Amino acid sequence: RIGMQSALFLAVRHGGRMERGGRRRSEPEEADKGRMKRTIIKDWKARLSYFLQNSSNSNKRKSKKAAKHRNYFRPSPEEAQLWSEAFDELLANKYGLAAFRAFLKSEFCEENIEFWLACEDFKKTKSPQKLTSKAKKIYNDFIEKEAPKEINIDFQTKNMIAQNIQEATHTCFSAAQKRVYSLMENNSYPRFLESEFYQELCKKTPISRAAQGT
Repeated sequence: RIGMQSALFLAVRHGGRMERGGRRRSEPEEADKGRMKRTIIKDWKARLSYFLQNSSNSNKRKSKKAAKHRNYFRPSPEEAQLWSEAFDELLANKYGLAAFRAFLKSEFCEENIEFWLACEDFKKTKSPQKLTSKAKKIYNDFIEKEAPKEINIDFQTKNMIAQNIQEATHTCFSAAQKRVYSLMENNSYPRFLESEFYQELCKKTPISRAAQGT
């Protein structure tokens, strides 16, 4: 299913262009493209719903229920347009972060944002014991060879991290996090801004109330 969704996403991104050899798309093909776009938007909504529902700590949900509800409403076009001004603007917005995670999932590189978020949580950890256990988990999940969510960093940085987590400090993953942040900012972020879903968010007419958080 994911492979088909990815194919649909790529098809829409390049929709409307001349096909190879100069042949123009026929009307049936244009209709198919319209159906693909609707399918992609629907899939984005499903992904967003999942990320929004699982992004808060379950222990905090009751006390912050009202605030969470407000934060997860579909942003106004003006709000969404702010995300294009800086990558940090996108990451600072809960709906924007969820949308970006959904986009990275569609491109099969969600490990980058998950690693970045894990590092942000790691830097806020105060307990030395928790710092060490979290460092080892991040290493096992994202850094070591053939890790389930292995990120694309150089061998030297990996070795440095392997040595540093023996006596974990808050800067263990700084170099790797900076590398992944730069990768997202320079590659995935521009593509997200060009995506069909983001363009829909910036339009004055909402996609549908179903795109709002629950």
